[in-house]
Amino acid sequence: MRMRSVIRLAGRRHLWGGARGCAAAVLGLSVLLAGCAGLPSAQQRAQAGNAADARADIVTASDEGDVRRRARIRLELATTYYAQGQYNTALDELKQAVSIDPSLPAAHEMRGLIYDAMGDTDRADASFRQALSLDTANVSVLHNHAWSLCRRGQYAEADALFARAVTLPPSQAIPVSKTHLARGVCQVRAGLYAEGEKSLVKAYEIDPASPATGYNLASVLMRRGELERARFYVRRINNTPDQTTAESLWLAIRIEHRLGNFSGRDELAAQLRRRFIGSREATALELGRYDE
Repeated sequence: MRMRSVIRLAGRRHLWGGARGCAAAVLGLSVLLAGCAGLPSAQQRAQAGNAADARADIVTASDEGDVRRRARIRLELATTYYAQGQYNTALDELKQAVSIDPSLPAAHEMRGLIYDAMGDTDRADASFRQALSLDTANVSVLHNHAWSLCRRGQYAEADALFARAVTLPPSQAIPVSKTHLARGVCQVRAGLYAEGEKSLVKAYEIDPASPATGYNLASVLMRRGELERARFYVRRINNTPDQTTAESLWLAIRIEHRLGNFSGRDELAAQLRRRFIGSREATALELGRYDE
């Protein structure tokens, strides 16, 4: 099962997996010894150890009941249809999943993502809230609901959810670096450049290999007049050919222009013209829109 959450990076949609699979719950065990204060026998120790092993094991799909298993099958089908853009079919599968097991948080989360993609924001919000009511520490739900709110300009509400998500234990579905990245992008959208820089720096410290984080950090640093620092981060992207985009080259060109390094600017401009002819950024270059 794969869910997706979306961050827009200078006009491109960068996707990362957001699947919230079966939660791995570890059950603790306390062994109470009644009667005499002596040590338990070897047989008692073996029995206690076996019980502890059984109860401390990770919950997997085979441990789920039939109802939950049937609901997850419907959820997986819905996720596949959602990924293919077949929202009505995905929603139909989700309705069946929720009907089978209304206590499954991931089903309500996916329904929120589907309604959000369909533009039904009221139902999306209601679905995300229902998912959180079932699992208040669900990082994936917090992240996806926050990003949905951010895209609608509800920045304060989004930031509050992002703030909750980054304090929780790491999630396989949404790494904390991606939540810091999304939060930073949202803060920049809200005009909170200093706060956005802090969030993006945190994301970069956790995952310095992320071109999305490097690009957005360089962009906000340029906005704040931190041109040398901005140059450092965008150069790291453009020095890796398979990470270089028209957007990253255009950002680097604008930084070099502001620094007065016209030879460096022109070298990057030649690369932009050669590699991304006809792009929006190449057009902006020809029009000399360095300060856009």
